[in-house]
Amino acid sequence: MPTTKKNNLLEYKGHPLMRKENIIYYGSMSDSHIIMMQILESGDYKGLPVAKRVSVQLQQTDPNVRMKERIVKKTEKNSMWAAMDIASVWLGRALHTK
Repeated sequence: MPTTKKNNLLEYKGHPLMRKENIIYYGSMSDSHIIMMQILESGDYKGLPVAKRVSVQLQQTDPNVRMKERIVKKTEKNSMWAAMDIASVWLGRALHTK
């Protein structure tokens, strides 16, 4: 479950979550990798908007690498839950493998 710290940033499994419109960033730009999730399609469930299609990308944060080469892995999931699940696994592996 997401938690908050003193600076009011939302966190999931120890990594920050930040959202701007339909894009969610998971991780810290000071780390070697970050996850970018883009909500491609949303629907309605009991009057609330829910994500139906989410693009997930594991990206390098090195500013010297071209944008197309920064993408390490990518996939598309059918729910935000599935997207967060794969995102936490990919980010954990990328940050612990050196």
